Amino acid sequence: MNEENKLREKICNTGASLYARGLTFGASGNISVRLDDGGWLMTPTGSTMGSLDPAKLSHLDAKGNLLSGDKPTKESFLHQVMYQHRDSAKAVVHLHSSYATAVSCLQCQNTNNVLPPLTAYYVMRVGKLPLVPYYPPGDLNLAKAVGELAGDHHAVLLANHGPVVSGNSLDSALYATEELEETAKLYLLLNQHNDQALSPLNEEQVKELEKRFGSS
Repeated sequence: MNEENKLREKICNTGASLYARGLTFGASGNISVRLDDGGWLMTPTGSTMGSLDPAKLSHLDAKGNLLSGDKPTKESFLHQVMYQHRDSAKAVVHLHSSYATAVSCLQCQNTNNVLPPLTAYYVMRVGKLPLVPYYPPGDLNLAKAVGELAGDHHAVLLANHGPVVSGNSLDSALYATEELEETAKLYLLLNQHNDQALSPLNEEQVKELEKRFGSS
């Protein structure tokens, strides 16, 4: 099996895992992996991640033109701008996962960093998470807004929509997305206890993690 076919299988297996664990549902969310020539493979429009067909994945060139496979999702530009602004990005995961999307619907006190650094692994895998203003799905203004942040952030949260996360591999993008979702869950659970203040990691602790493990 050649490298591209291995990636096709990995995308489908990843999608099935996300679907089975309830991190995506219906025909929501999309995954892409960048190829060595600058193009990328992507889950097609109207497809459920629970039963993807490797042969039907959308194959796009570096400019986002469809080369083969089924028609790509209207959200393909979210992946394209990540790749354009992040040379290190080899994969992008976009979900409408419940807890992260719930946080994206709240009035945010700090749009430059939506979630507090509740755990070390959140700091290590996600870092700072800016909120992208709301635009309808498929709106090119959404692409512009994500592009303005993508150079400095590998993960963003779309208002009233969900997270977009890139990584230097599909696994790293997936792990960061899962960590983001779990931290969003913790944040919402902790906010149910309004009589107790949150106790996130402090600035010194965050800087120590960045020194030891690098900045996300």
